[in-house]
Amino acid sequence: MFGNSFIPSQAHSFTASTQQVTGYDSVAASEGPSSPLVDVFVPADSVTEGVLETITNSEGWWEWLVSLKSLLNIPLFTLANTSVTLMSLVVFILLLTMFVMGASYLKKILRDRILPRFVQDEGLQYTLARMSQYSVVVIGILISFQFLGVDFTGLAVIFGFLSVGIGFGLQNITSNFISGLIVLFERPISVGDRVVVNGIEGDIEEINIRATKVKTLENISIIVPNSDFVSKDVINYSHGDPTFKLIIDVGVAYDSDLDLVLQALDEVASESTSVMKRRKHDIHLRSFGDSAWNMKLIVWVPNVKNRYTVQNELNQAIVRKFNERGIEIPFPQRDIHIKTGKNPLSE
Repeated sequence: MFGNSFIPSQAHSFTASTQQVTGYDSVAASEGPSSPLVDVFVPADSVTEGVLETITNSEGWWEWLVSLKSLLNIPLFTLANTSVTLMSLVVFILLLTMFVMGASYLKKILRDRILPRFVQDEGLQYTLARMSQYSVVVIGILISFQFLGVDFTGLAVIFGFLSVGIGFGLQNITSNFISGLIVLFERPISVGDRVVVNGIEGDIEEINIRATKVKTLENISIIVPNSDFVSKDVINYSHGDPTFKLIIDVGVAYDSDLDLVLQALDEVASESTSVMKRRKHDIHLRSFGDSAWNMKLIVWVPNVKNRYTVQNELNQAIVRKFNERGIEIPFPQRDIHIKTGKNPLSE
C-alpha cells in the first residue's frame, strides 16, 4: 500500500532521531549539570522500571481474566448428556429473561396500539396478544436451550422427565394450563364478559396460563382456576350478545283498574332512556297472588352490565307513576274471621 519507499523513509527517520539524541547527549555532557537538556531526558533505569511495572500489571490482569474464564467454564451438572457450565447457565438465564420481557412488551404494544386499529372485539384482541406472547416465550425457551448446549433430542429427554413429574404431582397445574389454552382458542369466555362461576358474578379481567382473574360487582378480585371454566357450569351473560332481557315484577291490588295499570307500566318503559327501543317492551299479567295481581314488565337492556342500574331506575319510576295514578301496591295480608257462639264446655 505504501510502496517500497516506506521502509527506507522510516529507517532514515530512525537514524536522524538517533543522531539527534546523540547530539543532545554530547551537548549535555559538555555543558555539565547546568545544561537545560539534562531535565528533558529520563534516566534509563527509571524507564526500565516503568516498563517492567506495566508488564507486571498486564500479566496480573491477564492472569485474573484467565482465572475468571476457568471459573466460568467449570462444569456444574450434566443435562441430557450435555455439560452445563456457569457461563452457559448465565447466558441461558439472560436470554430467557430477555425473551420473557420482550414478549410482555410485545403483548402490551399489540393490545394498546396495533390490534385496536384492526379488531373491534376486546376479547379477540386479548386472545391474539396473549398467543403472540406465548409464541415468543416458546421460541425464546428453544433458543436459550440451544445456547445452553441442549439440542432438540435433549429437550425430548427433558420433556420425558417432566411427563413423569406430571404423572406424579403436577396433574392440577397441567389441567389448568391445558384448560387455559382451550379457553383462549375456543373463547367460551373473553376478557370483559359478565359471568357467574361458582355462584359468583363478576367480569373477566385477565386470562393467564393457570388461572383467570374475575372482578366481582363488589370490586373484589377472585382467582378462578381455568379448569373450572371447562369442567363446570359457567353462566356467560355476554357471550355473543351483550343485550339482556330484564323482567320487573310488581303486584297491584285486586281493586285496581287493569287498563290503567297496563297504561302506567307502558309509559314507564316508553319514557325510560336506558332500555332498548328497537326491541319492544312487553307487559304481562302472569298470575293471581294471595293479595295482588302479579304483573311483569319486560324490557331489553343494551348491556347486561347495566341491568342492576336500569332495574333500580325502573322500580323508582313505577312507584312514582303508580302514586300519580292512584294505583296501590298491596302488601301481604290475611283476613281472620272470628265466629261467636255458645261454648260447648260451659254447658
